[in-house]
Amino acid sequence: MSTIHWTESPTPFSARWHSENATPPPGRVVVADDRMTADTAHRLACEGTALLWRGDFHNARQLLRAMGRRVDRKSPRPGDDPAQSFRLHRRARAHRARVLNRLLVLLEDDHCLRLRRAPDTRQACAEAYGPPRGATAVSLTELLGVLGAWQWRRRGVEVPALDARVHPHYGVFAPVRGEYVDLVARAPLPAPAPGRADGRTAFDLGTGTGVLAAVLARRGVERVVATDISPRALACARENARRLGLAGRVDVMGVPGLFPDGRAGLVVCNPPWLPGRPASAVEQGVYDQGSGMLHAFLDGLASHLVPGGEGWLVLSDLAERLGLRTRGELLARIEGAGLRVVDRTGTRPRHPRARDTADPFHAARAGEVTSLWRLAVA
Repeated sequence: MSTIHWTESPTPFSARWHSENATPPPGRVVVADDRMTADTAHRLACEGTALLWRGDFHNARQLLRAMGRRVDRKSPRPGDDPAQSFRLHRRARAHRARVLNRLLVLLEDDHCLRLRRAPDTRQACAEAYGPPRGATAVSLTELLGVLGAWQWRRRGVEVPALDARVHPHYGVFAPVRGEYVDLVARAPLPAPAPGRADGRTAFDLGTGTGVLAAVLARRGVERVVATDISPRALACARENARRLGLAGRVDVMGVPGLFPDGRAGLVVCNPPWLPGRPASAVEQGVYDQGSGMLHAFLDGLASHLVPGGEGWLVLSDLAERLGLRTRGELLARIEGAGLRVVDRTGTRPRHPRARDTADPFHAARAGEVTSLWRLAVA
């Protein structure tokens, strides 16, 4: 168990350390309160000192924003090409996260945050972290993420293709970009293979909230096997299947790799769209290190399809527009896996960042196309 240590007038204290990003416990911790200025907090955090907040909760949030503004004063220089600019931007964002994550709060042994004007954090933390195991120090940015995710989980995300809401859990990528769901809802289903029961089965790989598995079940697929390696995602997908009355047709299972055993008439995969190393659990839904999930899907697809079956790859071309991957590389990977492209349907994004002209990658996002590639064995 990792711990942090600090001193308060002049008594020494310690507490469990928790970080969803696997950040090691800080080596130096000082107590901070409403008297600390943003300049001092920013300087200490940049030097590697963590600040354990003992003041007003709303003042802590204001301090966090003020520290962020100071970090943002030094914007990354543009690269020689879009790919280098994107990497420099990611490096700057990682530095920003490191600095802001050094503002800490202490959760008591019941997950309660005992600060002035603090919200009730007990249920949100219990759902994200599990039962309390003693006083625990976390970064304020992480706690704010936990509280925000709890609101998403309570309210849910409206999915027009289901005419229902899907409820994402903390650490599970929420289906806020509906265009990829609509693509799966509209693509023509492959005809079931005659005489094969598994031809009426679909696999949803990396199911997350289970939204695509639910769409396929609502479309009439008799059995959908939804897989994931994340325990949080598995629990989330099972809960959503129950909420939607689909538990009898959607089988959620954890598997050591990407594919479950056997074959299916349809295999759907919506891998993270950008090659890169994820910096948090939620970023695992955005960044696919070394394109590992994409390559595993393509390389294993042929051996998991029944005759006449199809694999549906749902993928944005944002990586291509940023110079992180070329269309030629993708097509060569498809051909090398013994697959052929049956059809490709694309759609423009509707998310707000595509219209945000202040985004340094606005041009790439504005031109982005999300596609459903229908693949079959060559």
